[in-house]
Amino acid sequence: MIVYPAIDLKDGRCVRLRQGREDDVTVFSEDPEAMAHHWADLGARWLHVVDLDGAFSGIPKNAPLIGRICSQLDIPVQLGGGIRDQSVAEAYLDAGVTRILIGTMALTDPQGFGEIARALPGRVGVSLDAADGRLKIRGWVDDAGMTVEDVLPRLEDQGVSFLVYTDISRDGMQTGVNIPAMERLLSLTKLPVIAAGGVATLDDVKALAPLAEKGLDGVVSGRAIYTGTLDFKAAVAFVASL
Repeated sequence: MIVYPAIDLKDGRCVRLRQGREDDVTVFSEDPEAMAHHWADLGARWLHVVDLDGAFSGIPKNAPLIGRICSQLDIPVQLGGGIRDQSVAEAYLDAGVTRILIGTMALTDPQGFGEIARALPGRVGVSLDAADGRLKIRGWVDDAGMTVEDVLPRLEDQGVSFLVYTDISRDGMQTGVNIPAMERLLSLTKLPVIAAGGVATLDDVKALAPLAEKGLDGVVSGRAIYTGTLDFKAAVAFVASL
């Protein structure tokens, strides 16, 4: 089980949104590169980076910054946000990203997404972002018109390597993870799953730990590790002890 520190990029800064709302932004650092080093120095095994500008616009906005982060770290980076064609995906991998996360395209362009997944085996994951059981796209703005259950069989057939599941209603709210939703998802797939949204304290990490035996790969935490309600170093030590 891995604790993934999140670096969400907007206008070149490290920020967090509440429930994915573009107009509800908290800036945590003007220097995302320094923040990436900070989490690596505290024992991060992976870094979870999101190009929020890309997610909302559909066009990569922070590619040079992301490339610099990758070049400076000795730990792998997974990246999501605005990856909606194969050329963008390959450019990020060439720039040092270890694996990519695709959300919108995986749901709106199944054929195109399948081509990317097949062309980049082992390096493509899908971001499943849900509110009240309904999947959202385009930076969580639009309803995809489907549920997790609707898309899982296809994604598995297309060779997806892993999933990141976010309960949008809890993202940035520090209200705890939706354990029943995670258990449900893990019962439906053999793919590794990363939980995001609501990881607020070490108790939340501990509550998720038993799910590692069912396929939970790890947790993403953002606001909590920046505000200090979750001690990142303590969380890393806890999962290392499992």
